[in-house]
Amino acid sequence: MTLSSGMMAGTVAATTPHDMDEAEIVERIREIKGRLGKRMVILGHHYQRREIVELADFRGDSFELCRAASRQDDAELIVFCGVRFMVESARILARTDQRVFHPNKRAGCPMADMATRGLVEKAWRELAEQGLDDGTIPVTYMNSDAPLKAFTGSHGGIVCTSSNAAKVLEWAFERGERIIFYPDEHLGRNVANAMGIKSAIYDPRLPLGGLDEDELRTTPVLLWKGYCHVHTHFTAAHVADARERWPGVIVMSHPECTDEVIAASDFAGSTSQMCKRVEEAPPGTAFAIGTEINMIHRLAFDNPDKDVHTLSRSLCPNMYRVNLYNLYDLVRTLEEDPDAAEVVVLPDDIMRDAKLALDRMLSVVP
Repeated sequence: MTLSSGMMAGTVAATTPHDMDEAEIVERIREIKGRLGKRMVILGHHYQRREIVELADFRGDSFELCRAASRQDDAELIVFCGVRFMVESARILARTDQRVFHPNKRAGCPMADMATRGLVEKAWRELAEQGLDDGTIPVTYMNSDAPLKAFTGSHGGIVCTSSNAAKVLEWAFERGERIIFYPDEHLGRNVANAMGIKSAIYDPRLPLGGLDEDELRTTPVLLWKGYCHVHTHFTAAHVADARERWPGVIVMSHPECTDEVIAASDFAGSTSQMCKRVEEAPPGTAFAIGTEINMIHRLAFDNPDKDVHTLSRSLCPNMYRVNLYNLYDLVRTLEEDPDAAEVVVLPDDIMRDAKLALDRMLSVVP
């Protein structure tokens, strides 16, 4: 992702008063939102700080926000409070006359960086050398960069999220006999396990991904060796400890957790699915949740009649890079002079091919 010249949206403007407290910044952002009206929309991922999510016009998981970005008919300015791959997806799905902005361009995703387009193209060449490329459908998790989504789209593949991965895999198996799934091995394994489908790790740094020719040929789901450090933090011991500390607790885990954690949990689902479970539960219900700490803190705050705990504290430092200061700095610039703010720009060919993969996902789960 490149950004046009102009003021850096990821820094606090020198003119921001040093004595402004958070309440004043929130009030100023709300005032700007009021003046801009429908011209500007703010999207906030569940892992953002509570004060950011409360300012968002739409909150949700990556799938919901991807869908929201594609439906903003009135907005000229789309501000995405999340990490880079999410902002890129919003840019891809927005109209060409709409502009997309990121409050802090340094907010990336280490897991997305584990599957570069160069590595995936090398893996694809290996599959082709074995005569397996024609029957293989690439499936990329939303947590991947735009060039990788573009590769996927140009090779007949599709994007998935944690909330729709099973339906996406069904779509892929209607079109091929094998899937290569990247970049998160754990989501892929957990979905394959739930569907009763055999999977194996494909390590791009090893010849044939560390598999022999027969394994490569007979394994329906090839799992890219990649992971989310936020979710691999959780262990089955954390689950056991939660059950001991809070008898009767409902344990929920994100499908980016290991299969051992998923097996020990009562429910595995996307961030939005977990939020819905907490919100709809009877008063007094106790939850222990294995996902990013900011979402859990907000769930506890928003649901004081429930007993909401974390399995263990795990913070996404990249999500945390977006804060009130750089959000205020950006929206103030958008009001005063939108041309001075850095706008997200992607090459036309990347936009075109990545949109194919995203549109396929939205056609499967609109």
